[in-house]
Amino acid sequence: MDKECEVRLEKIMKGFQECQSAFTAIGDETRQLILLVLLESDLSGIRVGEIAKKTHLTRPSVSHHLQILKAAGMINMRKEGTKNFYYISEDETSWKAIADLINLIDEGVKHISEVR
Repeated sequence: MDKECEVRLEKIMKGFQECQSAFTAIGDETRQLILLVLLESDLSGIRVGEIAKKTHLTRPSVSHHLQILKAAGMINMRKEGTKNFYYISEDETSWKAIADLINLIDEGVKHISEVR
């Protein structure tokens, strides 16, 4: 194994560790459904009640899943008075780390293919 390959593997291992909570969060079908609803909304965000209505889930269930997604760095929330608006943002979330990890893995697969 060459040095470039070793460095890539170390970065991939570190990436897996950094993204573990994000992968766990998005691995749940209910949270995937909530993410789809958030992707359909605009960047100003959407409230728990609206998400509950669109997903046919209870408000407590939606709140629970939103907290998991927020803790994993998948979504953000902004307050407007007493109202909370949830949204997906490219900034300050785990999406870039996941994309970087996938790109590193893709590079590794391409490298293996070239060596063979």
